[in-house]
Amino acid sequence: MSDKHKIVVIGGGLAGLIAAYLLAKNGQEVLLVEKKRYPFHRVCGEYLSNEVLDFLTRENLMPMHYNFPQVSKFLFSDTSGKRVSIPLDLGGFGISRYVLDEHLYQKTVEKGSGVKTGAQVESAVFDDRENQFLLELADGGLLTADYVIGAFGKRSKLDKTMERGFIQKRSPYIGVKYHIKTDIDQKSVALHNFEGGYCGLNGIEDGKANLCYLGNRDHLRKYGSIAAMEKEILWKNPNLRSVFTESEFLFEKPEVINEINFERKNPVENHILMAGDSAGLITPLCGNGMAMAIQSGKLAAEAIIAGRSRREIEVRYENSWKSHFERRLWLGRKVQRLFGAKQASVFTGKLIQHMPFVATQIIKNTHGKPF
Repeated sequence: MSDKHKIVVIGGGLAGLIAAYLLAKNGQEVLLVEKKRYPFHRVCGEYLSNEVLDFLTRENLMPMHYNFPQVSKFLFSDTSGKRVSIPLDLGGFGISRYVLDEHLYQKTVEKGSGVKTGAQVESAVFDDRENQFLLELADGGLLTADYVIGAFGKRSKLDKTMERGFIQKRSPYIGVKYHIKTDIDQKSVALHNFEGGYCGLNGIEDGKANLCYLGNRDHLRKYGSIAAMEKEILWKNPNLRSVFTESEFLFEKPEVINEINFERKNPVENHILMAGDSAGLITPLCGNGMAMAIQSGKLAAEAIIAGRSRREIEVRYENSWKSHFERRLWLGRKVQRLFGAKQASVFTGKLIQHMPFVATQIIKNTHGKPF
């Protein structure tokens, strides 16, 4: 026997939570399925562009009992450690996923959405004859749904079972994240380059900072451990050496994710509306992945609410997703070539220093407008 639902949202990150919240608010019958249990940490830059601030405030989705660092500057260092800084046009604020996701989860439950945590969706198959989805859970349970939103993140078992194109291509990137106590400029989001990658650093709530970097799996294999790789590779940038040696690390061990892939993805696959990183992952240096996830969850919910047929819903969502994000993702892939290598990072530093208008325009074009 299967458990019948009108809408199932697979994945309880920002995109999934926002979609479930808005659908429940609209009176839709929706179930959110998340494999972990809240609250928990995620590998994420934890800098949120102000393009989402009006929306979160309007929907009463901002956690108000914290003091979040307001970010107005971008600090860059090349692989040798040379630094340069420019103002951020729109700016943003630092907030941990541990705090934000938990808050959104509670708000989603308050609105009446069903939530099933500690549950993994193993497969999601659309039955043309029945005009519905059959979802199989890891524990053997079955769900049926009229509509499915796929918000299961950067890389999932579902990507493999669905045989999505990007999953066939190996990626050299790994993501590593820590929370630390350190002395940094709370008004800056920093991006420090090292051989084969780059590291983001910015303040979050409670006087903490988030340190999250994109590294190379070949370096990890060569040096045998994350700690050894950090000493041999990241510490060659003196800015990162000082952060690693002079900070208090708050996790027992880092959060790690493998095979981070920036290949192009489709916003609708097998009739599933893909949202957040499931639809496309913007390079971390652009600093607005969290904002894009929030907005894509909103667009997916709006498409289901407004659409009168499956075809109309899918076309509406695909068109709106592409108009908001396709160019930004493309530009992010191009801009990534300016980071993670000595010559490229030196060139980028000089570009920021001597042509700040160009650098500002690049940043502006990888971000959206307030909504």
